[in-house]
Amino acid sequence: MTENLKHTVDLECSDNNINRPSKISIIEYPIDSDIDEEEEMIKNPRNGIQRYLVAIEYIGTRFSGSQKQLNVRTVVGVLEEAFSKFVGQPVSVSCSSRTDAGVHALSNVCHVDIQRISKRRPGEVLTPHEPAVVGRAVNHFLQKQDSDLMVIDVRCVPSDFHARFKAQERIYFYRLLSGPEPLSTFEKDRAWHVPEELSLPAMQEACRVLVGFHDFSSFRAAGCQAKSPIRTLDELSVNEVIESPYFPSLMDREQHNKVSGDLRSCPNNSETDIPPTSNPSIDKVMASSQDVGFGKRRRHRCLVVTARARAFLYHQVGYLPVN
Repeated sequence: MTENLKHTVDLECSDNNINRPSKISIIEYPIDSDIDEEEEMIKNPRNGIQRYLVAIEYIGTRFSGSQKQLNVRTVVGVLEEAFSKFVGQPVSVSCSSRTDAGVHALSNVCHVDIQRISKRRPGEVLTPHEPAVVGRAVNHFLQKQDSDLMVIDVRCVPSDFHARFKAQERIYFYRLLSGPEPLSTFEKDRAWHVPEELSLPAMQEACRVLVGFHDFSSFRAAGCQAKSPIRTLDELSVNEVIESPYFPSLMDREQHNKVSGDLRSCPNNSETDIPPTSNPSIDKVMASSQDVGFGKRRRHRCLVVTARARAFLYHQVGYLPVN
């Protein structure tokens, strides 16, 4: 059985002096033998109702979470309002995962069903909109509000596709900025500032203990509704990267791990040895930032913690207090 996987990213940072990780969802698509049948379903949706898979990004500071609630501003609430203005009737949006109040997202995935009705002839069902048209139209209405939510990708999917239940994997990130310099205003609620020097080898060793199949009872919150506390943590790693508001991709992390492995294999009797936890390009940037001149910031040492699993318990991948 072969699968096509689509990666989507979801960056999480909290507003109430809390920083949360980012999430990646990997979406499962039909096996090869079903492609023709699924394409036919997409081209000819039942009753003219087309299901769309939508990727969105948002700044979560002024959202009370992603899930729709009464009398508060939420991601789903704002998105449904924009979709409704576009199609002229109420719609329901289902997200692949929920984010808490104040959480930002680089790419959260959801699906929505749309029936295109003629505005000139009410009741007449028309051919579904092209995905690109849906994205542009919804963004038009979103940008009329506060511009803190945007559709970044749209595609047609079969009517039985579900953004949440088709998710095969999720990845969370934490950004830790280490150094005595005050945290930049632009990093507020987007990174955890640790003034002290962090030991990367010690953090990496501690991460390895938690990787694998474990009972994570002590890591879940009291409100967790999961039937079992058993989960498989596929990855928990720490990498040092050049300070940036973006997270390293899977390719970036694999390349960094390869470089680190090559450095560890170098002979220790050379006068030009590089410490196994350092990265030449990062060291060069850090060295160049020691005397940056008036009005310019010195860089922090930036560490990214990555947690990857098919599913997590409630607050298993918890939050970090921001200083």
